[in-house]
Amino acid sequence: MIIDPKGSIPIFQQIAAQMRQHIALGVYKPNESLPSLRSLAADIQVNPNTVQKAYDELAREGLVESRRGAGLFVVDRPSAVGATQTEKRIHRQLSRVIADGLRKRIAPERIRTLFREALDSQVAATTRSTT
Repeated sequence: MIIDPKGSIPIFQQIAAQMRQHIALGVYKPNESLPSLRSLAADIQVNPNTVQKAYDELAREGLVESRRGAGLFVVDRPSAVGATQTEKRIHRQLSRVIADGLRKRIAPERIRTLFREALDSQVAATTRSTT
């Protein structure tokens, strides 16, 4: 796992994103345990609370579950690893837009900022329309 402590993305989000990717790629398979938060924290040299925050995010997303006394495990549901057709389509569309931005020499950080702004705007609009 590669962490950029000086990057603009919080470390816990970097950890969560890489764990999501590992789960989606089958590095961690359904019913397989994730590294303990202390061992992962030691491996990547971060505070265990940072790893806990990342693991909490994955649990909220339904990708992992805690088993009392045994640790954290990847859930045994194909849809939990982002395998839905809608998610695959969105990933392809986002990849095309990102590639286009990079070809036009827009900096990756600027693309991230634009993505976050667009996402936040859509979330706010969706929240307003459902309340």
